Amino acid sequence: MGTTAAGLLLLSQPVGTQNQLAMSLAAMAAMTGLWLAFDGPRARFVFLALGSLVVLRYILWRVTDTLPSPGDPVSFGFGLLLLLCELYCVFILFVSLIINAEPLRRRPPPAAPAADLPRVDVFVPSYNEDAGILAMTLAAARQMNYPPEKLTVWLLDDGGTDQKCADPNPEKAAAARARRVELQALCAELGARYLTRARNEHAKAGNLNNGLAAATGDLVLVLDADHVPFRSLLNETVGYFAQDPKLFLVQTPHAFLNPDPIERNLKTFERMPSENEMFYAVTQAGLDKWNGSFFCGSAALLRRVALDEAGGFAGITITEDCETALGLHGTGWTSAYVDKPLIAGLQPESLAAFIGQRSRWCQGMFQILLLKNPLVQKGLKPIQKLAYLSSMTFWFFPIPRLAFMFAPLLHIFFDLKIFVASVDESIAYTATYIVINLMMQNYVYGKFRWPFVSELYEYVQGLYLSKAIVSVIWSPRKPTFNVTDKGVTLDRDHLSALTLPFFAVYGLLLVGCVVAGWRYLFEPGVTNLMLVVGLWNFFNLLTAGAALGVCAERRQLERTPSLAIHRRGQVALGGRAVDVAIERVSAEACTIRMPAAALAPGAGHRPVHGTLTVEPVAGARPAGALPVVLGPVTRAGTDAVCRLAFGTLRPQDYVALAGLMYGDAEAMRRFQLRRRRHKDLFTGTLQFIWWGLAEPFRALRLALAGEVPRPAAVEDPAAAAPVYDESAETPVHDDRAPTPVQPVDLPLAAPARPTLPVRSQPAPAQAEAEADGDWVRLMLDYENDRALAESGRRTDAA
Repeated sequence: MGTTAAGLLLLSQPVGTQNQLAMSLAAMAAMTGLWLAFDGPRARFVFLALGSLVVLRYILWRVTDTLPSPGDPVSFGFGLLLLLCELYCVFILFVSLIINAEPLRRRPPPAAPAADLPRVDVFVPSYNEDAGILAMTLAAARQMNYPPEKLTVWLLDDGGTDQKCADPNPEKAAAARARRVELQALCAELGARYLTRARNEHAKAGNLNNGLAAATGDLVLVLDADHVPFRSLLNETVGYFAQDPKLFLVQTPHAFLNPDPIERNLKTFERMPSENEMFYAVTQAGLDKWNGSFFCGSAALLRRVALDEAGGFAGITITEDCETALGLHGTGWTSAYVDKPLIAGLQPESLAAFIGQRSRWCQGMFQILLLKNPLVQKGLKPIQKLAYLSSMTFWFFPIPRLAFMFAPLLHIFFDLKIFVASVDESIAYTATYIVINLMMQNYVYGKFRWPFVSELYEYVQGLYLSKAIVSVIWSPRKPTFNVTDKGVTLDRDHLSALTLPFFAVYGLLLVGCVVAGWRYLFEPGVTNLMLVVGLWNFFNLLTAGAALGVCAERRQLERTPSLAIHRRGQVALGGRAVDVAIERVSAEACTIRMPAAALAPGAGHRPVHGTLTVEPVAGARPAGALPVVLGPVTRAGTDAVCRLAFGTLRPQDYVALAGLMYGDAEAMRRFQLRRRRHKDLFTGTLQFIWWGLAEPFRALRLALAGEVPRPAAVEDPAAAAPVYDESAETPVHDDRAPTPVQPVDLPLAAPARPTLPVRSQPAPAQAEAEADGDWVRLMLDYENDRALAESGRRTDAA
């Protein structure tokens, strides 16, 4: 303690600008040497300590020397706001470094005899998902490697409740009845249990609690409807509960088969780690060290006794997952995080759906902060309070992000001096602080987040989430649960309906750059400070330009997401049976490799019907053959690479398909590891500059082509999503008052053996040819694909 106090006292001593610059450069050099030459916990500690000293020096200088005079209330007010935003960012930085300094990597639990395993209920809550999506999830859940007599899979259907079946709108009522009948039949075919309820009360939390009332297992596995489990999920998680009788939660990461709008529109899905990977690979593992990893709504096992003690899943806020975990942590229960991708899910395809989902997360975390503040929560340790506080206050990022975006314009347009410093001081303190901050983030998160990508994600969300923050602060109990649309078809390039504000901000920043340049070059009395502010504004322009690329929605090439796998099977086509290697699979088709000599003459030029039988993974029961239709054929030396389309699948076909696609969790892990290549600051900065310069032209091209967004959609990105209105206790699409429910006779018998339609998928060659007419981009994409292929071959060889 005394050493820390002495260090802080020494840190607070005034030094000249040149000395400060020398100290910062020396720290930078030392950190670079540690980064390149040393590894391990001690080097990591020294690296972060050196960077933290520079950050603290900067903050001390900002607080004491850079605020405008209170005699100028306008400049002082804006200057104070900017300083508070910077202090918030430093708070988040230091808290994240504390939490993530040494992430916990758990060892696999010991295997237990089958007789000693607990009974598990699998809850799959559903509202409006397609039957094909549900069939895949239920079929995979039933095939998990666990004693069948101890595993019960429940479909908790909130789309076929008594209330919805009695809707006063005849079309809606008929659709709800049809859904109930269809899903009852689906569950009967797949060996799952169908459960609905009378009313849609308390959204997802109410649906899960209705499941608890019917289930009797010792553990509950919660899976979102589009989160399909791999076969080994329970093997990798159940054993932890035997080790710790106070363990209430085992959370696993959410891994995704499809890109989010930013990944798709910037074409980074195959080469850049997803946004959520930093949270699941670093932050949740860091929280786990302090018994602070929390329930994320899906891909998690919970102890039934703990849920009963808490009165079920919490439902005061719209983020029932984190709220439930907060309450149980406060009563002495513990949690564990297993950093293995054991499910594969779907992300929102459109920018509007993405913003709507993040708006719900943001509002829910702020609800917990306001209604159940972790700082006053009894039973939590100080480090747990800090952990929850960091997770909740993180969602305040839209306010500082927008403040940093527009702050330079105050000086450029109005000569407001909200940051009092000379150019030399700006270099010695601000520039070195920014570089060292980037070094620290790249050092800790470099494999999981490219440079400046966090800034892009925050800006894209910030324009709309700022409104969500204000609304929940104004009325903490008002936000309602929005169901995120998944499986949206994007059949053409177009501008998102949310684009208009992004164009407006880009135009404003572009004018700011022009005005700053003109004033610096031609206006008498303008100092070099205008050059510094102009460069700050130019960086903001690059961020806004990259965001325009995000708003320029690209056509979705795959109608259903696919996964690269390594499986063996046998295909029967035209009376011939051939052993094949299965290389990639989706819900619609798979890609196989086989000897070219085994193909019948003319194969690939006409449809050939047949079957595909897959070799089961070790310990799995053989499944039936999948009906397939031979599609395009590509020659690769002595091999033929063929596409097999599945066509219309029956429920029992999903058993075989789920066994093929989700039998081996290593397939998802291999995909994630291929993308986790460290992106250094230099190449990451160049990539970001390229996006900022090039993507506005693509957005402008779509705008000039007539793809103009609808202004009405800009006001509320979640308006089109079904909403759980807690006051009305019924999902609504508008503000109309609910109509009283009328009793209705509901069919309980289900028709036999329904078929589930699967959408067709364009041929890969055709889709690639239509993807982009720019030969330069095609060449770059080809080089990226070749590099990825080489990386994949090296990974497989290793």
